[in-house]
Formats: sequence, C-alpha cells, structure tokens
Amino acid sequence: MTSRPLSAYQLDLRDRLLAAPVLPAPEPWRPVFPSCAAVGGLLGIGFATHPDNGHDLVMVVSHDGHGLFDAVTGEKIARDRDPDLEDSTPDEAADLSCPGLGPIAGSRVHVAGLFGGGLHTTTRDGWLVEVVAPAWPNDRVLLSRDGGMPHRGPHGEKWWHIFHADYSEHRATGFSPSGQTLAVATSSDVTLWTRRAA
Repeated sequence: MTSRPLSAYQLDLRDRLLAAPVLPAPEPWRPVFPSCAAVGGLLGIGFATHPDNGHDLVMVVSHDGHGLFDAVTGEKIARDRDPDLEDSTPDEAADLSCPGLGPIAGSRVHVAGLFGGGLHTTTRDGWLVEVVAPAWPNDRVLLSRDGGMPHRGPHGEKWWHIFHADYSEHRATGFSPSGQTLAVATSSDVTLWTRRAA
C-alpha cells in the first residue's frame, strides 16, 4: 500500500508544529514539580481525589510498583513496591484499573498508558490538550484554550507547545476529572501542572 503525499494544508500544519518551541503553560497553570518526577519503567497513570482535602491525586504504575502523588503539592504520599501480582499492572483487570493505596486504599484507579485507556482531553471551561507527532516518533503535547487548535491563532496566545517527548516514549496525557490537573507521562517520568494554589 502506498501512502499519499501530504496536502499543502497538511504540510503547512506540520511545519507550524515543528517550528513551535516549547513554552511554559499559560496562567492559571503552574508546574507542580521543578521539572518532572522521575519514574523509571512507567507503565501508566490514573487520577483519584484525596478524601480529606479534595486535592487531585496521581497514581503512577511502573515496573517497580505503584506510587501516589499529591497533584497540588507534588508530595509522594504513598508507595507500594510490591503490589499483589494480579494487581501489579492494569492489564490484569478488565477495566484497566489497579488498587488504590494510602488515602485511597480500598478503591480502584483507572490507569491509562502502555496497556490502553485514556484520560480527559478537555475541561468544562474550555481547555484542550492533544498529542501530535509531526516528527514521529517524538510526540509533542499541545495545550489550547477556547478552541485554539494549532491551525488557528498564534502559538503562545491561543495554543502552547508545552511538552516534547524526545527522550522517552509517551505513555499518557490528559486532565484530571476535576480539570484542575494536567499530566503528561512518559516511560521515564511524569510531569504535572495544576490550577490550584499550593
């Protein structure tokens, strides 16, 4: 099967995406970590809510077990280095979930990543995140507001190239159900942004 050449529109869009430098996420977003949290062998991530303070929590599943981060403060609040074999990876469950830990023990968390699944790509108030690969296999994460897709409006005003996965394999990107946290997970780390004050 032969592929069709890209149209002039597609070539222009690809060139715009390739030329866009990585920018910080705009206000009200702020990074949770100084750069990222290293998680070797990361398989996937999922969201939960802290039952006491209402903060978004990010559960990270890796070859080395499960971890739980507070998505407002960045604190690692729970760790399980040796989960039960039948719950160690989300592909063991029909709904791609793993058991919660720490303050969310007794619940299950849906995990998106290497084995499938997905996170929210939009928020109720108009933020959108998408993953593009104009120079495959290096994925780029684009954040936009009010329909500011990469082919509409200037970069840095309507849309922002906020992450470039050029060193590790992209696993999952998306918002928490509350829309207050944005996460990007690769095979080696997780990067978080929040709209909540610490």
